[in-house]
Amino acid sequence: MEQTSHIDLGKGKKEAQPDSAQAPGSPLSLMGKNVGKTERAFSLMGGLGLLAAGFARRGVSGVALGALGALLIRRGASGQCALYEQLGISGAASVRPGVPDNVGVNLVRSILIERSPEELFAFWRHLPNLMRLSPWVKALDASDERHSHWVVQAPWGRRLEWDALVINEHPNALIAWESQPGADIENAGSIRFEREPHGLGTIVTIKLEYNPPGGLLGRLGLLLYGKSLRREIERGLARFKSLKETGEMAEKKG
Repeated sequence: MEQTSHIDLGKGKKEAQPDSAQAPGSPLSLMGKNVGKTERAFSLMGGLGLLAAGFARRGVSGVALGALGALLIRRGASGQCALYEQLGISGAASVRPGVPDNVGVNLVRSILIERSPEELFAFWRHLPNLMRLSPWVKALDASDERHSHWVVQAPWGRRLEWDALVINEHPNALIAWESQPGADIENAGSIRFEREPHGLGTIVTIKLEYNPPGGLLGRLGLLLYGKSLRREIERGLARFKSLKETGEMAEKKG
């Protein structure tokens, strides 16, 4: 990620207080919460269902279902998952800015626009303009030149919100940002404006890194979401090019 350093979520974490139902020094008692609220709720519901099915079935299969149900109930109640801990996954709310090391998905897209870097930078720097480039962005509130709040409608219907901070800026050349703690989806990125060597305009390059919400379930949806986001970035750049070169916006597609 350009100008946006990776953040190690493991650094600076406070050690979780041992749960009263756990023996001090046990693996779970030393593990922080790494399961998000939605997953915890599903774990509890699924665990109760499996536990009931186990009691109804009896026998070896009933014992197996009951044991799995008990594990899911403990996962939901404690917010802790040993498998997530081993894989370095966390579905809990972000407590650090940007995207942690080795878990983000990177997207890079460029386009040539027949306008000067100065003109394109000025358009992008006025953040409310960005709502014109993507139907996904439902609200964008810039409290000052560095801080903004985003509300985005994800392709699967969920609304995602986060606060963003501009962490690096070079006038007419570069803007870099990262999400702040508590983001529904951790993200960081940059947009660069480079004058085309032969005077044909400006090469605009967007680099985006994001960590999908939902822990392991979120990672299973990466393929679908990644393709959708990649297409939307390409469409947004095409709309930007059309607007600046012709004065008309290319058709928005949700």
